[in-house]
Amino acid sequence: MQPKEVLLVLTDQWADWEASYAISLTNSTPEYTVKTIAINKQPKVSAGGLRTEIDYAVEDYEQFDNLAMVILTGSFTWMEHSYSEIAEFVKKARNSHIPIAAMCGGTVFLGNHGFLDKVKHTGDDLECFQEEPGYNGQDFYTVAQVVADQGIITANETAALEFAREIFRILKIHNDEDMDEWYDEFKHVAVR
Repeated sequence: MQPKEVLLVLTDQWADWEASYAISLTNSTPEYTVKTIAINKQPKVSAGGLRTEIDYAVEDYEQFDNLAMVILTGSFTWMEHSYSEIAEFVKKARNSHIPIAAMCGGTVFLGNHGFLDKVKHTGDDLECFQEEPGYNGQDFYTVAQVVADQGIITANETAALEFAREIFRILKIHNDEDMDEWYDEFKHVAVR
């Protein structure tokens, strides 16, 4: 059986640390393969200086029947560019009932493009969302590390573990007991 794809949406200056837990464990399971997608196939350089090859351009992606999830990490460029091509791709994924996970600036991008208007969500701060002209989800904003609602996971910039745990739950990487044990070990250290 062909593994389902989990797509990591990248822009230049993407936050390489934010999805590291999520993509590492997801990619190590036989059910899933993590691939990269961006507005074009030119390599993207992370905030940490990693040059990352791109597997797909958003305009060319058609394999929604084999797509398990879309992940948007933070980036220093989400607020500087509209990325309408990425918004259109996310819309197609949502129309295909694909879960979306976003962290930090990725949440602001979702909010600015109307994906959070009627979805409980969180992010770094409500003011970050309110600075964006397309944001109308104030009534659904929640102060929390991570929020999962209606197939959309949102997290603030300090919630990499919580973000990964919610992704694993949706993808059913492990049962809840194993996930809680994994989270506890990484959150509260393995040696006590």
